[in-house]
Amino acid sequence: MAPDLYLGLDIGTSSSKAVLVSSSGAVVASTSRPHGVSTPYPGHFEHDAEAVWWGDARALIREILAGRDGRGIAAVGVSGIGPVVLVADGDGRPLRPAILYGIDTRATREIDDLTTRFGESTLVRVCGNRLTTQAVGPKVLWIRRHEPAVWARTRRWFLSSAYLVFRLTGEYVADHYSASASDPLYDLRARTWWAEAWDEIAPSVERPRLAWPGEVVGSVAPDASAQTGLRAGTPVIAGTIDALAEAYGAGCSEVGDTMVMYGSTLFLIQTVAAPTVHPALWAATGRTPSTYSLAAGMATSGILTSWFSDLVGGDIATLMEGAARVPPGSAGLVLLPYFAGERTPLFDPDARGCWLGLTLHHGREHLFRSILEGVAFGVRHNVETMAEAGASPTRLFAVGGGTRGDVWVQIVSDVTQVPQLVPSITIGAAYGDARMAAEAMGVDTSAWNPIVRTVLPEAATRSVYDTLYAIYRRAYARLREDLHILAGLSAGREP
Repeated sequence: MAPDLYLGLDIGTSSSKAVLVSSSGAVVASTSRPHGVSTPYPGHFEHDAEAVWWGDARALIREILAGRDGRGIAAVGVSGIGPVVLVADGDGRPLRPAILYGIDTRATREIDDLTTRFGESTLVRVCGNRLTTQAVGPKVLWIRRHEPAVWARTRRWFLSSAYLVFRLTGEYVADHYSASASDPLYDLRARTWWAEAWDEIAPSVERPRLAWPGEVVGSVAPDASAQTGLRAGTPVIAGTIDALAEAYGAGCSEVGDTMVMYGSTLFLIQTVAAPTVHPALWAATGRTPSTYSLAAGMATSGILTSWFSDLVGGDIATLMEGAARVPPGSAGLVLLPYFAGERTPLFDPDARGCWLGLTLHHGREHLFRSILEGVAFGVRHNVETMAEAGASPTRLFAVGGGTRGDVWVQIVSDVTQVPQLVPSITIGAAYGDARMAAEAMGVDTSAWNPIVRTVLPEAATRSVYDTLYAIYRRAYARLREDLHILAGLSAGREP
């Protein structure tokens, strides 16, 4: 019998997931593994690529294949957090832990130096973006400056999905979407590596071959087969960053379709027809050669709910139930959710979180609801910024762990006054990986993952949320200087 199962594998910030999907789009099996994030210094966020990325991949594949013949897998798709910086030697062996995406804020000096070197207008013209904590180039330069012994041995650079592809197939490849998010190494309009920036930042590093996310780039090698149980020769696609994979898994494929991913962080990604540039957002290529993307991301989202749950000793489900009983506005509370700085549209690594309006009458249910509302205000800020760029979302697809239940999704629709479509499967990027793998094998996936719920905004909440959103916007502007002083003190800098 011909193989008819498709394996999707995703490496997230705090967990990894694997899913087996049939050719009809049904989830046959799924599994996940939690993992930690290393924070050796304030503002530093890292993963051990060998232990976390490849270790999780091996374990998850073996677990999901338990009792199954690996020959039943027709193709493999992968994705992961990004853009990240994993430097390796000429044989692909990691030389240090991988530096994570925009939540890692170590390279602020390098951002300034490279912006001065190339000029902000040139960076926006060539890359579609100015340099921020999300950028790859400044973090590569940080390694050159601060870890010269590591840099002397560096010959390759991997994104998270690219490292999985390498371990599975031996191929050194990067997908276009991930590459285009790796500023300033990629020319967005030429859709190739930007030689001038690459030679300036990483002259000794070999450039990966470029491929589109759903393109088959290799097959499972014998060594990877022995470690995972997959059949040697199984096709493997290039894969991509988790947000794009999750968006496609949810059904975002038409121009104007926008995904809101409720994860540890929050990510929005919209499919657009042409390069769309805004200084407060991220421009990138799309999943296919005929599309581009406009993206936004908040540094904290679900990680705040986990932090608060751990802090007060309550489980998230119970806290959600309590938050549902609190009226909109949390009895006069506003949270700035910038606990790890903020990405779009502020691009401020030294922003910090704070509550406004606390009284002795507020309980943990008020605080928890204000966390949900604070993230929703951030979503509104980003959606409004997309509209400024001429890319108002036409359909909003909600995915991720935060879509469980109705509370958070309803709050976001009420704050933004935008309906949200919730697909039947919100398992995450791994499902999108499997979908792309199936399409690479010629499977028609148009009927996969239908919409099962539409969340409509409640008009009665609009007034209170408009008022609180205005406070949210003014508060950051007024407190920005003081938040930066506090950020310096938390990092041990003199005021």
